[in-house]
Amino acid sequence: MTNQLSKKADAPKLLSDPAARAARVAQLREDHIAPLTDFVQALRDRVGTTAAVPFFDPWDAGVKAEILFLLEAPGAKAVASGFVSRNNPDETAKNFFELNEDAAIPRSRTIIWNIVPWYIGNGERIRPAHSSDIAAGSKPLLELLSLLPNLRSVVLVGRKAERAAPRILEALPSIQLFRAPHPSPLFVNNRPGNRERILTVLRQVAASL
Repeated sequence: MTNQLSKKADAPKLLSDPAARAARVAQLREDHIAPLTDFVQALRDRVGTTAAVPFFDPWDAGVKAEILFLLEAPGAKAVASGFVSRNNPDETAKNFFELNEDAAIPRSRTIIWNIVPWYIGNGERIRPAHSSDIAAGSKPLLELLSLLPNLRSVVLVGRKAERAAPRILEALPSIQLFRAPHPSPLFVNNRPGNRERILTVLRQVAASL
């Protein structure tokens, strides 16, 4: 489990290794993550086999989470690994991993999800989420919030995720909401200072704990 891992054991892009993915799958029935595994499996049953819905990462906090990071939609690497994870082998996940480390946000207090919980790409490239995608993802998001009794903060990562703010506040009026730019290489590497913009928000999240 996450709180038993040394910092040395956790690193970006770990899920490029098939053995690491298999080990993560073996943890899906651990107490902290099993309710979220059931949630994903039920969602898969509802939306059908054509919609790829990755699991929550057992190395995160599961139902004990105090911070929910809400992004746009899972990418191809998340579909390939089977997990929404900061350990996925892509540059966005790597940036997210390193930014959280720099902000000193304990992974053991967080989980990651997407406003559109299923893959909306063609296998090679993900398309932007449409309004209909976001509307369809709203019900699963509210169901997820009901499974997180310790939740204190939601970090809306990217402009599409920000559109979930009204629904979240309606369900949880006292929740702390933070808004951060998306940590994609396209944004982070676009101009000097963009990485620091994300880091500033994450430091505020850390200070709120």
